[in-house]
Amino acid sequence: MDKEIIVLIGGPSSGKTTLINALIKKGHICYPEISRDVIKEAQKQGIEQLFLEKPLLFSELLLEGRIKQFKQATEEKEPIVFIDRGIPDVLAYMHYIGDSYPDSFHKACSEYKYSKIFILPPWKDIYVSDKERYESYEQAILIQDHLKETYSSFGYELIEIPKDTVENRVNFVLQNLSK
Repeated sequence: MDKEIIVLIGGPSSGKTTLINALIKKGHICYPEISRDVIKEAQKQGIEQLFLEKPLLFSELLLEGRIKQFKQATEEKEPIVFIDRGIPDVLAYMHYIGDSYPDSFHKACSEYKYSKIFILPPWKDIYVSDKERYESYEQAILIQDHLKETYSSFGYELIEIPKDTVENRVNFVLQNLSK
């Protein structure tokens, strides 16, 4: 792959969006997490928690959006693109709730491969719940376990970003791109 497509993963409220925003400020091409947009759109249509009420539909919408992000990333002029969550996240969340999904989900994870995966650990001190993030901290830990298992099952080596200042986390990611 000529293009480096780097994914940041981790359970809810582990600092992914903050890290993505810091990378943007440094001039890097970054794609945001799309689940909040999907959730907000469903809420406009009267579905308070689409993931809880219609998990397969929610996951299909996320899969579609993440595939679109992957394809867009390959077209970027810059050699490195960062993405907040990747395609295997969809499977990890389906595993977390114990729901089944079509074979096309697994196929998408095999077809669209990322260059590197950085994982942010659960961090109770920064954990915040809100209208779109309904999980408790304990649930975030379980989701983290499913993320590790799912990404590893697709052959990814996960690089854990230490709990540290935003600047130090950014530096850690940038220093580990060439390794």
